[in-house]
Amino acid sequence: MALFLNESEVRGLLTMKECIAALETAFMHASNGLAENVPRKRIRLPRGFLHVMSAAAVASDMTGFGYKAYTTFPRGESKFLMMLYDSENGGLLSVMEAGNLGQIRTGAASGLATSLMASEQAETVGIIGTGFQARSQLEAVCAVRSIKNIRAFSRNPANREAFASRMTQRLDVEVTPADTAEECVHGADVAITITDSRDPVLLGQWLKDGAHVNAAGGNHWLRREVDEETVTKSSVVVVDDLDQAKAECGDLIWPAERGAFRWTKVNTLADLVSRKAAGRLGASDVTLFESQGVAIEDVAAALHVYKKARERGVGQELPF
Repeated sequence: MALFLNESEVRGLLTMKECIAALETAFMHASNGLAENVPRKRIRLPRGFLHVMSAAAVASDMTGFGYKAYTTFPRGESKFLMMLYDSENGGLLSVMEAGNLGQIRTGAASGLATSLMASEQAETVGIIGTGFQARSQLEAVCAVRSIKNIRAFSRNPANREAFASRMTQRLDVEVTPADTAEECVHGADVAITITDSRDPVLLGQWLKDGAHVNAAGGNHWLRREVDEETVTKSSVVVVDDLDQAKAECGDLIWPAERGAFRWTKVNTLADLVSRKAAGRLGASDVTLFESQGVAIEDVAAALHVYKKARERGVGQELPF
């Protein structure tokens, strides 16, 4: 029978470090042709969107396939569902509520990129955006680097104050609210953007030599979190999936259309994990990870959650 897991159960079973490791394994398999990712598809409805994304992993230690579906409506509450199947017989393994799954794996992708691209001596972080996804971004970076100081910026002063206080307690690292985006990332070893902005919130002129950037909020060609200078001054540019980035990554699509950037410069997380490409060429390099959030990350995280749930007897059996 299939196993149903609710949001609380998924969160209890998926730690950040475990998710980073699961994603690293999945991208290694992808580099060897043992995993496949299908870019997100969107159906426009009269008042919103249906989004569907799917992937498969067929390696001996990570076998399964599935899809995540969710809706976005201006006046509705988004609901994320993950359907996970057995790649041996096609049987349904699990139905999961996937809001927390997506939040954790989005952070984990940034954590994996940071581990491969940021300076090993990175100690300071500036994060622009303090919403639902921001927490896991900081958790992931702190999981792979010894972070000592964090600055956070939101356009809403109350939000950034509350976020800074909450994350200071959660991470046991001082998180300070910043008055401006520039102040937030000034001198930071790692700069994070996690917004839904259509206009750049991070300018390349603010970045110090050697900085690493995780641009993790935009997944639509109309959205831009970083400016053209951030892209052009980055010695290494990495995406989680090239086909999906070419359709969704406004940060790269816009300068590419203007001729200021070439897609041939881009590597993928699979390239970095398999050592087919380097995440950093020198200490003074600025490096950029553009995260769209891809289905192979969801499938890898879901397979890990499903295995732990079965081992621990967590979840509700479904009658089919």
